[in-house]
Amino acid sequence: MKKQFILFVIAILTTSPICLAQASPSKAGKSAAKETEIIDLEKSAWEAYKSKQADAYKKLLATDYCSVYAEGIKTLDREVADMEKTDLRDYSFADTKVVFPSADVAVMTYKVTMQETSAGQDASGTYNSASVWNKRGGKWLGVFHTETKAQ
Repeated sequence: MKKQFILFVIAILTTSPICLAQASPSKAGKSAAKETEIIDLEKSAWEAYKSKQADAYKKLLATDYCSVYAEGIKTLDREVADMEKTDLRDYSFADTKVVFPSADVAVMTYKVTMQETSAGQDASGTYNSASVWNKRGGKWLGVFHTETKAQ
């Protein structure tokens, strides 16, 4: 009886990691879907900005949104106002990474290479970027963005 009990315990201990691992793909699938959702939202914000669709842009961002650039800190209203002075011709993302510090917060980091003129000045180049998205009322909204020109 003791030998059977020991064999039973060994069988449970050796097979439980296999059973638990089988539940992980579902979780990984959900995580990948959430990451894709955040990346798609970020791209939607860039597209709205590029095409100067202020209303579409504002719908993606929280009213308390802020951003940080070399030239200063901007509110949502200032971002929208600067949209008119900016000609974003093209952009592409690389090295995207999304992490979820909590269920309702997503942090996305990436490199963006863009061709842009802002207030008559060429701002083209590659930038290290980060955005924070917050789920509010069941909807993801951008709450923070920053860009630093890559060296």
